[in-house]
Amino acid sequence: MSSGQLPNTEQVDVMLLLEGTFPYVSGGVSSWVNQMIRGFPDLTFGAVFIGSKAGEYGDIKYELPANLKHLQVHYLHDEHITPPVAHCAGDQHGFEILQRLHGWFANPHPDGLPDKLKQASFYLNDKGGVDYSQFLYADRSWEYICTLYKERCKDPSFVDYFWTVRNMHSPIWQLAAIAGSLIPARVYHTVSTGYAGFLGGLLHHHSGRPLLLSEHGIYTKERRIDIFNNEWIQDNRNALQRDLTEISYFRDLWIRFFETIGRFCYDAAGEIVSLYEGVRQRQISDGADPQRIRVIPNGIDLTRFAPLRTARPARVPMVLALLGRVVPIKDVKTYIRAIRILIAYIPDLEGWVVGPDGEDAEYAAECRALAVSLEIADRVRFTGFMDPVELFPRIGLLVLSSISEGLPLVALEGFAAGVPLVSTDVGSCSELVEGAGEQDRALGSAGAIVPINDPQALAMACRTLLLDQAAWDQASQAGINRVERFYTQQQMFSRYRELYQEALS
Repeated sequence: MSSGQLPNTEQVDVMLLLEGTFPYVSGGVSSWVNQMIRGFPDLTFGAVFIGSKAGEYGDIKYELPANLKHLQVHYLHDEHITPPVAHCAGDQHGFEILQRLHGWFANPHPDGLPDKLKQASFYLNDKGGVDYSQFLYADRSWEYICTLYKERCKDPSFVDYFWTVRNMHSPIWQLAAIAGSLIPARVYHTVSTGYAGFLGGLLHHHSGRPLLLSEHGIYTKERRIDIFNNEWIQDNRNALQRDLTEISYFRDLWIRFFETIGRFCYDAAGEIVSLYEGVRQRQISDGADPQRIRVIPNGIDLTRFAPLRTARPARVPMVLALLGRVVPIKDVKTYIRAIRILIAYIPDLEGWVVGPDGEDAEYAAECRALAVSLEIADRVRFTGFMDPVELFPRIGLLVLSSISEGLPLVALEGFAAGVPLVSTDVGSCSELVEGAGEQDRALGSAGAIVPINDPQALAMACRTLLLDQAAWDQASQAGINRVERFYTQQQMFSRYRELYQEALS
């Protein structure tokens, strides 16, 4: 579907706020969004997709559900959104209020933001507020940035500081414009904090309707990993002479910014959903009210994957599969190095990388070059997307070498199909493999957990399961039992049904 054919209506029951996910990016979170919309056919949904630049995304990756009645697409870093240069002094009262926002970034007050800063109208009005043109071009804006630089930032260059502040804060005004013009919804549901979560907070205060937050992974934690994949860093990633102190300062500046808008989302959300206890604890430490957090794990459609168990060959295929985007957070390079080690023990082994490789073309090229340099290019297959229903009967193990995960849907799907998992100790993966509680752990291990960035440990764990039929059989059955007991789609839908009913009422 092209952007000119996006569904459009006047009002919806649930408005989803999606940053860099469905429907333009495939992956676990996007699949979950698609699953959720289809799981509530009696509700009408809308969605706001927030991306960086239009050129970084291709066509829609999913067939849009019939009950997705509205879809808006916004790119926060495209040139055309910048208003024309218009010199002005800037509203004195508005800038006095705006300074409290920057003060809150540095030292959040337990009572949250001042009320005016919670309203989209503040960022859209040129009288009594500070609109986007004033932020970009007003004398008071320039003077305030200069003051902040002198008070807080004397090591990095002023030019870098100026443009970092501009790039960091500009989306606030763009999100306020979205909030001010978006069609009405009975409830807003954001699938992360970050920019989507900030939009959710603005919409909640603008409309008075409830905001629901489902956090699949901790946004600020993931931004710590890939914060330098923005345009400024891309332009300077080869500038090795750059002062490390300067780079560290800008990294911390971005992290503080995302932590702050995350707290704004936590404060605005009536209900906060985490996928597992580890995320819940991190949310609390980041400022979320523990009384508003509930744990709802992902769930899968067993009827889709259970029949695949009988489609498997009698012998365990000597094939590993990493399902995921070819991006640094998945640490595909450790996976490739593990395959090189494994081939010494299993000469006919193959390692498949199953997922899109267009998100970070440079990293994907590096992964391919690594396979060539290790002389295993004929054993490492970059397959692109494959339907899991076709994939699972053909592989022996599912592998996740990630440095960060939430509760990966692909692991649950693999379990339902009878495929054990070997994963790094990230997110909820240890709970998925070993069990989360006494009853869960009694089901046994559904694979193996290894340290991050340890190809030797990853290889040896895969070797044990591939070459020991009894161990593989036990792990396969444990995964089947675990997903059937704790991670069904019906369980997840039932819990979200309660949340939606409460919010919609």
